[in-house]
Amino acid sequence: MAPAHATYAITGATGRLGGRIARRLADAGIEQTLLARTPARAPRLAGATPAPGAYDDHEALVRALRETDRVLMVSAAESADRLHAHRTFVDAAAEAGVAHLVYISFYAAAPEATFTLARDHWHTEQHIRASGIPFTFLRDNLYADFMPALVGADGAIRGPAGDGRAAVVAQDDIADAAVAVLRGPHPHAGRTYELTGPEALTLTDVARILTAVGGRPVSYVPETIEEAYASRAAFGAADWQLDAWVSTYTAIADGSLATVTTAIPDLTGHPAAPLEQVLRTASGPPAG
Repeated sequence: MAPAHATYAITGATGRLGGRIARRLADAGIEQTLLARTPARAPRLAGATPAPGAYDDHEALVRALRETDRVLMVSAAESADRLHAHRTFVDAAAEAGVAHLVYISFYAAAPEATFTLARDHWHTEQHIRASGIPFTFLRDNLYADFMPALVGADGAIRGPAGDGRAAVVAQDDIADAAVAVLRGPHPHAGRTYELTGPEALTLTDVARILTAVGGRPVSYVPETIEEAYASRAAFGAADWQLDAWVSTYTAIADGSLATVTTAIPDLTGHPAAPLEQVLRTASGPPAG
């Protein structure tokens, strides 16, 4: 159990993952500060106090985080300058005297990771290490919850993933792991956990499971890297965003996301949810 005097601050509470974590803390009767660019958008939770906390507002962050014991840092929205925003947040946390920082990173983060955005996570981790703040890194694999979003209007998942696999993980499991670390951070200080689901799936497997759960035929159609860039060019995204989209699939193809770990059961005490369970839970009970 968390000591009664411990103070908590949560970022990303207006989003899916941060919101899950904030709700779990509130349900446990834990008071918390919810940092948000727009505090009015923060969820209304018992014991939760919204506060200004944009990642690029150093002074506001220092005020909000002053001598906070435990802070959850959810990565900022994808952007060309996300790493700068992360460094600003970490510097403010260090100046404010934060006692422990739990950072939601990405699986197998590395300076030359195939998935381009995982490189930003690695550089963020290094900045946290250099800051001197006691930390725990939770590196999540691809979200199982987002697999339906890969399906196009024609019922196909298209990308250069080949026969590679990804150990997709449920956001609820990530949230449970984060809460476990936040409530008892000391054994996890300086640790890095790779969070995965219980099995590594090809996109053919994902399509089969989506078909079985949703009742709508879904298939996986492999693309070459050139075809992947061409098919996404119509969205008019910046080059860094196109690279991120395509490298999601190439990271699957080269096995970067395939290794299954026991971090979820080790941290939470319950098994990691398989993709089918995640999808069925999201769709709710059948009507009738």
